[in-house]
Amino acid sequence: ISFNAIDSALSSLKNCQSLINSGMDVATQVALDLVESFNEEEDVNNMEKVMLEYATMDRQLNHYIKAFEETINQVKREKPENLPDLENLAQEKFLEMESKNSDSDLQMNEKYMYFKDQLKEMKKQYHGNDTIEQIDEDIAVTRSQMNFICPITQVTMKRPVRNKVCGHTYEEDAILEIIQTQKQKKKKVRCPKMGCSHVDVKGSDLVPDEALKRVIDSQNKQ
Repeated sequence: ISFNAIDSALSSLKNCQSLINSGMDVATQVALDLVESFNEEEDVNNMEKVMLEYATMDRQLNHYIKAFEETINQVKREKPENLPDLENLAQEKFLEMESKNSDSDLQMNEKYMYFKDQLKEMKKQYHGNDTIEQIDEDIAVTRSQMNFICPITQVTMKRPVRNKVCGHTYEEDAILEIIQTQKQKKKKVRCPKMGCSHVDVKGSDLVPDEALKRVIDSQNKQ
């Protein structure tokens, strides 16, 4: 049996995955734009619905790809005379996976989790003062600007990344350089934020903090 056609089809499906990921990135940016522009909450909620639709498509596509890959591996182990119907077998595996779907699956989608996280940070940056106690405006500005300073470089961040484990932010190039240097020495990296107890900062735990970057860029323009 030639599996070239099947491999080609799987490759096309994986390309669709990258398009879904791109769509989720765009939806995240649009949602952050809406918060920054103080649009109606309903508009932001609509973008969350879009994200969940994308997450649903991503889950379905993952199941389809996995079903076909498992089918191919199974068929390769069979004798020629015992070959099953590929399409039916893949469909059975796909439906079995889909039958175990739950809403919590979508909530755990990595892109959706990032969307929720950045939305929360954006709302905190732009609307936080509406919910906290009234304090002196100059003090509030000073506290806010302190969050713009990288604990490594001690200057305002240009490309902040946030550690998913401890929540602290750093300049991307600075923290990655430290991680790389310590990796060569076979040593772990302690979070550079003073007082933080996290002692194993990994590159995989860092995510771009788009919300903070927008606030910093906005302040720099003023």
